[in-house]
Amino acid sequence: MSRSQACQVHLGHHLPMVGFQYTSISYFDAEQGRTYLAKRRLAKALSQIPSDSPVTFTVKYMPYQLYATASQEGEDKYEWYRKSRYGDSEEKMKMYITLMTAYGMGEGIDYKFGGTVANTLQAHRVIQHFQETKGPETADKIVDSLYRQYFEEERHPSSTETLMKALTEAGVSEPEAKAFVEDEDEGMMEVKMLIREQAGNGIDAVPHLNIEGKRRDITLEGCREVEEYVKALKQIIKESG
Repeated sequence: MSRSQACQVHLGHHLPMVGFQYTSISYFDAEQGRTYLAKRRLAKALSQIPSDSPVTFTVKYMPYQLYATASQEGEDKYEWYRKSRYGDSEEKMKMYITLMTAYGMGEGIDYKFGGTVANTLQAHRVIQHFQETKGPETADKIVDSLYRQYFEEERHPSSTETLMKALTEAGVSEPEAKAFVEDEDEGMMEVKMLIREQAGNGIDAVPHLNIEGKRRDITLEGCREVEEYVKALKQIIKESG
């Protein structure tokens, strides 16, 4: 009798022939707008995989910091993007807003461009811990909430309030969430090691999607169309027979 297969898909952010779990590993940062798009598009692609497929996919998130030197207090998001990404050009910034707004509408994302850009290390610490202790579904809900709060509600990307809201929305009890968020050292060494590891693997931009397969892995860099994700997932399934 054959076993069902499962695959991991890695988004930047986990077994056998006719019996595998494959992982997609997603490397992400809460401040990179295109990772939000990529997450939505990957979810659409995964929903197109038949429920009776011999392979199932699990998304695992890995940390990547776009702006590692940012302070926890942060600075104005609009001004930061305009100066650091678009040469202090108001015209280029407006073009970026127009483009991302259009992309967002196509995926049900209402991008906002105010708020604060700040260090995301605490957010990564939270995601990694609860991904390991609560599993991929909880991690996915946490990431969904963090993206929505930052990109659509103009909230700080890693404040205590933002992290608590993300955890409780993901089903973590308030006492458990509060205890972990307030102990800023727990899990910090591990998440810093993961960030260094990804840098050592040559990952220098997000979104970065690695789909683990039986015969080979497939890597997709940048935000792709839904059809490209579907094609890659189906190729992994085909090669797992």
